Amino acid sequence: MAKTYRVGAGTRLVNLVFRAMTRLGLGKGYRHVLTVRGRKTGQPYSIPVDVMRNGDQRWLVAAYGIANWVHNARAAGEVQIARGRYRETLRVAELAPEDSVPVLRQYLREVPVTRAYFDVTLDSTDEQFAAEAAHHPVFRLLRPGDGSVPADQ
Repeated sequence: MAKTYRVGAGTRLVNLVFRAMTRLGLGKGYRHVLTVRGRKTGQPYSIPVDVMRNGDQRWLVAAYGIANWVHNARAAGEVQIARGRYRETLRVAELAPEDSVPVLRQYLREVPVTRAYFDVTLDSTDEQFAAEAAHHPVFRLLRPGDGSVPADQ
């Protein structure tokens, strides 16, 4: 059974440190600061996230489950990702469960610290991964207006 993500003082501290490091361009290259407009307040909220990349395609994975940023991204339809001096506003398109499978597999391979929050392993079937997508949605990042995927930074 997957571990449940809890936001306590320790998590807030870790997020603060990762957010500061990422804003300076330090740490893992896939880590970015995600900023999304709140669906109720309209205020911007920022959190460190991991952006998966395959060629020129990029995705966000809700590694810890359906968190507030997921609800906000669904409602806003766009997010901003930032790392160091790089900043880009992108549209988000939620993938169908069967389309999420390769991205979720890549995520578990590249970000092993989050594996405890998943009910699948690298040996799980595609069907099991597709079922897991209901708990860990995947969003494709797209340039506004043109429907294409963003170019490399």
